[in-house]
Amino acid sequence: MHAPDFSLPARHELVLRDYSAAHGSHAHDHFQVLIGLEGVLEIEVEGRGAGIGAGEAQVVAPGDRHDFQARGRHSRCLVLDTTHAAWARCAERAPVDAPQLHTLARYLAQCIQQPQASALALLHGPALLLEAWRPAPPTADSRRRRIDWPALADWARARWHEPLSVADLAEVACLSASQFAQRCRDEQGTGPMQWLRALRLAHARELRLGGLSVAQTARRTGYRSPSALTAALRR
Repeated sequence: MHAPDFSLPARHELVLRDYSAAHGSHAHDHFQVLIGLEGVLEIEVEGRGAGIGAGEAQVVAPGDRHDFQARGRHSRCLVLDTTHAAWARCAERAPVDAPQLHTLARYLAQCIQQPQASALALLHGPALLLEAWRPAPPTADSRRRRIDWPALADWARARWHEPLSVADLAEVACLSASQFAQRCRDEQGTGPMQWLRALRLAHARELRLGGLSVAQTARRTGYRSPSALTAALRR
């Protein structure tokens, strides 16, 4: 079986599928998203068994062999066959909001039965299912705002004579002080003031290596005295 080529535009097929008590088994080269509508579908994926009842869902990854049959006489699922690579992460966990996903699946099932009147819904159905399973993070929230750390460092280096604070750094980064502090810990591995002190000390080392005296270096980098700079360099 060939691996799916995710460099090509994603392909989708959205269908209603009825399952009987007859046993089936296969694998395919795309993701298969199953959302239960009626009955229970017994499914075993690569030796891991599960039941997909109404409102429950599962993603089968490309190449995973799965055995399936309805529990009882009949089961119905909304099935999306897709090559969209984003479904890989959905295969690792349950839907974020299962009731919302089920409501959407029931609506799309009705659309499939009336395709001429629901062309737009069916066109966007695959994307809506992905969004309902794994809501995209807001693009405008503070966690997504990019911090230009080199530019922020240059800004700070030009102001060693000022008593810089977390609030000052956060204002330049267009974040609140708490948001900036968290982003600094996440992205730089340290708190804002520790990052600032390390930056100041690195600048002092550069100036000393360039031949500047201790006193001149202390003045340029905002240390209160040459002895304070010497102590910091020793530490």
